[in-house]
Parts: sequence; C-alpha cells; structure tokens
Amino acid sequence: MKKAFFKKLCCPFDKSDLEIKVIKEAGQEILEGLMTCTSCGRYYPIVHGIPIMSPDEYREPALETPILERWGLGKGEVTNFRLTEKVES
Repeated sequence: MKKAFFKKLCCPFDKSDLEIKVIKEAGQEILEGLMTCTSCGRYYPIVHGIPIMSPDEYREPALETPILERWGLGKGEVTNFRLTEKVES
C-alpha cells in the first residue's frame, strides 16, 4: 500500500481518522503495518501491502493473532476489533 493512499483511508465503522504503526516498508510502499482508529479503537492490519478492512462479522481473530504475535504485539497493545465503544488508555 502506498503511503499516500493511507492518507485517504478512514475507519469503515465510524469514518474517523486512522493512526498507523509501520512494521515493514520499502520506499514509499507499506508492506506490513497496523492501522488503528482514533475513535473506536478497532485495528486493521496491513499484510503483504494490502490493508485488511473487512467488516467485523467477516474477520477471524484466529487468523489475525499469529500475524500480530509475529510483529511482537501482545494482547494489551491490540484491542478487539469488535469494539463498540472507545477504549480509554
């Protein structure tokens, strides 16, 4: 995913801005990373340059957990993608 493309994305749930943690990049291309909604706290991984922004009902925690663990992100760092309220840090 191009870095410029990230600036055009928003949370598909509540249309809020996203923050990004880049894990792996090549030039202007983000290969792996984690986008997080600033409002609702949902997370959206970027895998092989593709942002995974599927609706909650189509996401599988069992498929995403190994990726997050490989990136060294524990349960305390990544909230559930089915949040309906903002998580206070």
